[in-house]
Amino acid sequence: MWGQRDTARRNAVLAHPAGCPRRLLTTALLLSLLLDPAILLLREHQDLPALDQNASLHVTFDPKTMTLRWDCRENITSGECLMTMHKENSRVKKGIKGKECRCTFQDHSLHGGVSFTVKVNIGQRWISETLVYSNPGVEGTAAQNFSCLIYNADFMNCTWAKGQAAPNDIQYFLYIRDSKKKIERECPRYLSDSGTHVGCHLQNISGLSFYSYFLVNGTSQKSGIQFFDSVLMLKEIERYNPPNNITVYCNESHCFIQWEKPRTRKTLSDREFQYQLDIQRQIVVSGDLGNKYNFPSPHPRATHTLKMRTADARRAEWGTWSQPVQFGSEELESSLVHVYVLVVLGTLVCGLMLGCLFKRFLARHSLFPPIPRIKDKLNENQHVDHESLWEKFTHDAGKADREDVLTVEEVAQGPASG
Repeated sequence: MWGQRDTARRNAVLAHPAGCPRRLLTTALLLSLLLDPAILLLREHQDLPALDQNASLHVTFDPKTMTLRWDCRENITSGECLMTMHKENSRVKKGIKGKECRCTFQDHSLHGGVSFTVKVNIGQRWISETLVYSNPGVEGTAAQNFSCLIYNADFMNCTWAKGQAAPNDIQYFLYIRDSKKKIERECPRYLSDSGTHVGCHLQNISGLSFYSYFLVNGTSQKSGIQFFDSVLMLKEIERYNPPNNITVYCNESHCFIQWEKPRTRKTLSDREFQYQLDIQRQIVVSGDLGNKYNFPSPHPRATHTLKMRTADARRAEWGTWSQPVQFGSEELESSLVHVYVLVVLGTLVCGLMLGCLFKRFLARHSLFPPIPRIKDKLNENQHVDHESLWEKFTHDAGKADREDVLTVEEVAQGPASG
């Protein structure tokens, strides 16, 4: 475009003869049009400040306060801070307020590695610097399987396990920081396994707010230990007690159950709870119903057993069951007991009668045994050795008729002498 305009202007100048006043005026006008853009461009370059390309913002990060800081410069007009979590692959961006030279983030888990980027505008030029916050130490030495549980509204237990690559002399320490007040405190009472801290018990958690930051770091003489951290919502780790003052009223056709919401760490409305009733079957009742439940139960009714437990309305993380509450008709129960007793007694009587009959049958067989039949050996054994039989018969007969024979011999007597 500028080249076409210059050609047109040169042609206009050549079209007029030299020395004409009109030509001089046209020449002056052309010179002014050509010089104005050049002058403006020169002024624009003169207004830009000379920046040091090797300048550093000297970015630092304080994990206790989650604050990012850098060197201040008077001519910084705007900027932003960016926090990138490596493990979750998520980002958090914050703008810089006024001429502040810092950014403060909410508590986040840092053990997976985090990168911080500061980007500031200096004289209409952006300068950025990135700081990597890593987790130093040997991989696998950090505490694992970390969890916390609030119970009875005032107590909290936190547990963890020893890292798989942790040395034998490892010792862990737990620090809890309130995310709102930024007040940090160490575990007052550790739970140990073979001398190593693997848990913490707190009897007073009134100083903790809605979110809390938990940090477990370790020490060892043999190797560097990585840390583990987590941000927990206390409402999500609280297990509620069973309802209070459970009562049951019954009429001819229905039963009415009423209770009071349990005491919790923070005061909650009725709609923040849900209840589970176990009356022969399990029923879930919302707290919006005013802590009561009505169900049909015509008279006469058997004795029922009621148990209840509580959970948050948004999560079915149930607490412990309440003590059983019995209700119903005792007369009907007693009549049923009588029926059961009669059935049992009838069964016993029948069993005794059958036993006596069986015993009598056995005794009769023992008193009158069956008469044995004569065995016919001759018919059973058709082939008989008659000679052997006769020899046996004669031999036995000779034994029976054997007699002793006495022989008497007469002796002659001689004449007597005179």
